[in-house]
Amino acid sequence: MEINNLTISKIREGFLRKDFSAVEITEEYLKQIDKKDKSISAYLTITKDLAISQAKEIDKSISDNKKFSDLAGVPCSIKDNILIKEIKCTAGSKILENYIAPYDATVIKKLKEDGAVILGKTNLDEFGMGASTENSAFKITHNPDDLTRVPGGTSGGSAAAVAASECCYALGSDTGGSIRQPASFCGVVGLKPTYGAVSRYGLMAFASSLDQIGSLTKTVEDARIVFNAISGKDEMDSTSVELNPKSQIPNPKSRHRRGLSMPTKSSILDKVGTKSEQIPNSKFQIKNLRIGIPKEYFVKGIDQEVEKIIKQTIKKIEEQGAKIEEISLPHTEYALACYYIIAPSEASANLARYDGIKYGLSKNKEENLLNVYLKSRGEGFGAEVKRRIILGAYSLSAGYYDAYYLKAQEVRNLIKEDFKKAFSRVDLILTPVSPTTAFKIGEKTKDPLSMYLSDIYTVAISLAGLPAISLPCGRVKGLSVGLQIIGNYFEENKILDIASFIEKLVIQ
Repeated sequence: MEINNLTISKIREGFLRKDFSAVEITEEYLKQIDKKDKSISAYLTITKDLAISQAKEIDKSISDNKKFSDLAGVPCSIKDNILIKEIKCTAGSKILENYIAPYDATVIKKLKEDGAVILGKTNLDEFGMGASTENSAFKITHNPDDLTRVPGGTSGGSAAAVAASECCYALGSDTGGSIRQPASFCGVVGLKPTYGAVSRYGLMAFASSLDQIGSLTKTVEDARIVFNAISGKDEMDSTSVELNPKSQIPNPKSRHRRGLSMPTKSSILDKVGTKSEQIPNSKFQIKNLRIGIPKEYFVKGIDQEVEKIIKQTIKKIEEQGAKIEEISLPHTEYALACYYIIAPSEASANLARYDGIKYGLSKNKEENLLNVYLKSRGEGFGAEVKRRIILGAYSLSAGYYDAYYLKAQEVRNLIKEDFKKAFSRVDLILTPVSPTTAFKIGEKTKDPLSMYLSDIYTVAISLAGLPAISLPCGRVKGLSVGLQIIGNYFEENKILDIASFIEKLVIQ
């Protein structure tokens, strides 16, 4: 059975035609993991027994002619900072090496209700801190396109698993670009929803005002299906948002029973019609859509070949009738510094709970409580986590709070205002995802600042809480380049519509 090109829709169609069973497709993915993951190292834990038992339940439902959702029987993987009840959840850290999750995250509950088959937990930079998946305490994940290169981070394990067909789709988390950047490096689709669109309950916190669960998929259609499945209000997460089903613009191919979406001003389908004469099989025209290109994203530092591919893609979109307009996001230059004050500050508070007393690694045989704390945290946390805890604690300390943390929050508001002004003029914004393609393993580990610069095109969107998607749009020397499509708040449908259009455009 050829699984490399299987999407969620194709798997569902296979079930309906009786081409294969859920158990058979699950076993094929497990064989693929066994075959390829020794070199890729995408997974930390394989949940074979869970996956087979879930697949058997779906097969029984299908044989009984019961209705089943788009995700029923579709094998997926989950980033190892999202809790699955009774399954190990390490967050890529020694301090949680043997931690067993006591409950399901809300997104996992929703996937289980839809009959998803969970193959395992994927590798990540420790507690989501990094840009390459080299900061895991357990292993380094390799890019399936070139095993000498990183898959990006921190959802590098999830991105690599999808790219290597070791699962059909995966969940990841995005704090400053941790879904979009690895999606770009691995040549898959990565959706970071609006902050609050998806519940964070059961996601191990890194920076609470930035963290957001999203998906990594092979196609835009799959990203839409997964988003519809996991999004919505959750009473366990006060930051989650009530959905408005009336504003849903359904994918014609999607039969997902939940059918919920985010409140939007209008869909691209409303704006530009439902028939395209330019692109075969396209569902709508792109004519008159206003697209902003921020000049601050095309400056010194971006790889010339990456810039060339992004601009070629934008040109193709313009040729289809879109109105391309240069815009300015003037506070972009401060976004990285702002992020690396706010995120570590929140991390220093969130990671204080790992003290060697309640759970996780504990050096409780020390002679006093202080030494228990010092020894447990000293041995349990890796270098990058320690670096960010120290930076965050410093930024929040007396005498420095106003100069650093408070100032960063003020800059964050200015960044939000930049986007607000931009969206008063344009419908969407297009940018690169990363200034480079995937870099070599070990290339940036000794220079944290150069590693942080990998997030330069993604952190501003996270600070503003906006939705964005990374879409493969070309290759440089065999390595993927991602286009970032940014929408206004709760306009996931809009960015998915345009992403679907561009997807057809670039693969012609």
